[in-house]
Amino acid sequence: MTTQLIRAALAAALALVAGGAAAQATWPVKPLRFVVPYPPGGSNDVLSRITAQGMSAGLGQPVVIDNRGGAGGMIGADNVAKSPPDGYTLLNVQASFVANAALRTKMVYDPLADFIYIGMMARGPLLAVAHPSLPAKNVKELIALAKAKPGQINYGSTGTGGHNHLATELFRRMANINIVHVPYKGVAPALTDLMGGHTQLVMTSLPSALTQVQAGRLKALAVGSEQRSSFLPNLPTIAETVPGYAAEFWWGIAVPAKTPPDIVNRLGTELARALQSAEVKQRFAAEGAEPATMGREPFTKFVANEITRWRKVAQESGIKPE
Repeated sequence: MTTQLIRAALAAALALVAGGAAAQATWPVKPLRFVVPYPPGGSNDVLSRITAQGMSAGLGQPVVIDNRGGAGGMIGADNVAKSPPDGYTLLNVQASFVANAALRTKMVYDPLADFIYIGMMARGPLLAVAHPSLPAKNVKELIALAKAKPGQINYGSTGTGGHNHLATELFRRMANINIVHVPYKGVAPALTDLMGGHTQLVMTSLPSALTQVQAGRLKALAVGSEQRSSFLPNLPTIAETVPGYAAEFWWGIAVPAKTPPDIVNRLGTELARALQSAEVKQRFAAEGAEPATMGREPFTKFVANEITRWRKVAQESGIKPE
């Protein structure tokens, strides 16, 4: 190859590199789509909207929420997995995302290979609430009662294989008690029946039950997080009675696999910046959540570990997807 041809080849290569760098530098040039795999109104939707607004300022483009509910969140996740990896499509991932992966051996997407995990955005306590007539004021008394009356305490959930079902099963197994699962189609009917005395226990989110606790219609026993919640600092954790127990609600962001590293890093930076906002913290608190600054690598490990952990709980408890 002549010197002239070599110079031409080098010039062409440099032009390609420069063009690619310019394309990265100009990203984003249009609004981003943030897929929430659940209907509007719930914590997944509200927390994602708050985060989207916080990230929009730094990105210089709107981050638009796209609610794609169905199949326990799997329709929205599959939509993102199959979207172009160009940084313009984000996914809300949460505890139910790993519950789906834990229960199913075959899925239309691979929860680890098909996504890059940008970071966690929020955590919220899982609250164990009981009917006021239950003669137990705390977890220790609940366990003693369950052992004295095996099979006579019923607990409600938002459905078989849901996060609060798995969390209660983990508690049941670690406490070595016999309590009976009663599945419902959502948190509202589960709490309605709990207040009616048809069940005795439900593990749920803070916003869904706190008003009823404050009104005396429900009794708070403990939170499921490793540490006491800043929202209810006087309420003990389950782990204070059952060492090693941990279950909570969490939310984060993922993008399709093969999204360019520069874009992934930029999204991580803007997410971390948004979570530092006093306004975001205040608005999160109204949903019973706190910002959680967990970056890409630790969040990726967290998701993988959660899938493994809940898969073991499901297998040992014989829980099958509906």
